[in-house]
Amino acid sequence: MTCRQAGRILQAYLDGETDDATARRVAVHLEDCRRCGPEARAYREIKRALIRRTEPDPDAVERLYGFARGLLQHETEGEGEEQTPVA
Repeated sequence: MTCRQAGRILQAYLDGETDDATARRVAVHLEDCRRCGPEARAYREIKRALIRRTEPDPDAVERLYGFARGLLQHETEGEGEEQTPVA
């Protein structure tokens, strides 16, 4: 699974809205990827803050924006997809 593929379905995965096979693929990617793993943690932090109705960590929000900008930049520039090896 590439970072771009994981980024497109990350929110659905974190909300438990993906099928089992997709969830396993995303989980493996998040474990191995130094880029996407921290972004998933940022999503989780923000989600927990929203559930608690507290202000999300500004650093987590900024990391999330940066991750989204990076995904958009890859799509608009037509660059090759970044791949993370899967064991």
